[in-house]
Amino acid sequence: MLWFIYNLLFPVVFLFMLPKFISRMLKRGGYGQHFEQRIGHFGHSTKEKLREHRRIWVHAVSVGEIYVALRFIKAYREKYPEAYFALSTTTSTAHRIGLKEIDERDVLFYFPVDLPVIIKKVLGIINPQRIVLMEGEFWPNLIRLADKQGIPISLVNGRMSEKSYKGYKKLRSLTADILRRIDPICVQGELDAERMLGIGAPKEHVHMMGTVKFDVAERDPVGEAVAGAVMCKIAVHEDAVVLLGGSTWPGEEDALCRLYKKLRADFPDLFMVLAPRHVERAPEVIRCLEQHGLSFVRRSEIDTFPALEKRPDVLFVDTTGELRNFYSVADIIFVGKSLCENGGQNPIEPAMYGKAVLVGPNMENFPSVMPVFLKNKALQQVECFEALEQTVENLLRDPSERTALGERAFRTVQENRGAIARTVELIGD
Repeated sequence: MLWFIYNLLFPVVFLFMLPKFISRMLKRGGYGQHFEQRIGHFGHSTKEKLREHRRIWVHAVSVGEIYVALRFIKAYREKYPEAYFALSTTTSTAHRIGLKEIDERDVLFYFPVDLPVIIKKVLGIINPQRIVLMEGEFWPNLIRLADKQGIPISLVNGRMSEKSYKGYKKLRSLTADILRRIDPICVQGELDAERMLGIGAPKEHVHMMGTVKFDVAERDPVGEAVAGAVMCKIAVHEDAVVLLGGSTWPGEEDALCRLYKKLRADFPDLFMVLAPRHVERAPEVIRCLEQHGLSFVRRSEIDTFPALEKRPDVLFVDTTGELRNFYSVADIIFVGKSLCENGGQNPIEPAMYGKAVLVGPNMENFPSVMPVFLKNKALQQVECFEALEQTVENLLRDPSERTALGERAFRTVQENRGAIARTVELIGD
């Protein structure tokens, strides 16, 4: 009965949400390309490549998850060199990253709508030897139909926010039926394990592995060199102290502009880099910078003009996939979606570079990561804008504490690697 209700309601909800999806397509771009894959239609060449080998189907919904997926694929192939993969994603941003990073032996495609007729068709085309889901993707029809065909299903780097937990508890009969079909369920921490059990996961299926995100954090020397060259080209010299706002959301750019303008009076060497989470918000971010009277250059345009003699006030990173490289040239990093929004963004990447990392109070999406950082005093969490401003000022006045905070952050990342190897070992061939 539950499956009947789900399949009855899902198309209604999907059609209700369709205008929102279309609006997002128009804003972000890229969604229109290969849109037919979302309804189970693949081009001839894609079909032929999918059928060349039995593949492991790995699904990663968005940017954070696709980096985890790519790291999993790399680690799995190191242990099992003959493995082939089909990697699906939902967002156009993640799809662009996948195109850049995926191995030529593998196939990238958009995740199909979770309707029985579509899922059956896609399973028939791919014929996967296993399905691996990233973090928290529980698509009922995919899981039920794959299990019915005897296809093993695994969850990697599983996590569950408090909001999701409350929602799933109301549907425990359905979630229990879904989770009994997934084995192993590899979760990040104890709280994630408790929540999985709380919504019906069999105890013997749940394994605490630590978070794979510590393993995902890898440096890119070529990209870092490019970021350094960009800073040099816009006349940001080595004596500058760089404040970077990474993966910022609405309201956070305004907060950073306000504190930057205030602190610059006492710290003339201070320079700011802004990198919003979604580059399609560029017009909004530009309006914010203009309202604050701050001069800026756009990263996307830097290659088109000669080196500057006078540096601007702000570098606006309006490109995809370069943020982590700019972490390498920063001194103080604020991680967004944590001050004006809920959930937070990943603090591990900036910590990997040994930088002073600051976050706001809303880091609910990292329940297994934040306790580790806070215990090691490896980042500073602030409760409000005033506290953020004061903390940045303190770090500007005390370079030794800034350095020590970065060193603790770096050690924390190094000491917590290894979840990906444990996960690959558990899943096996």
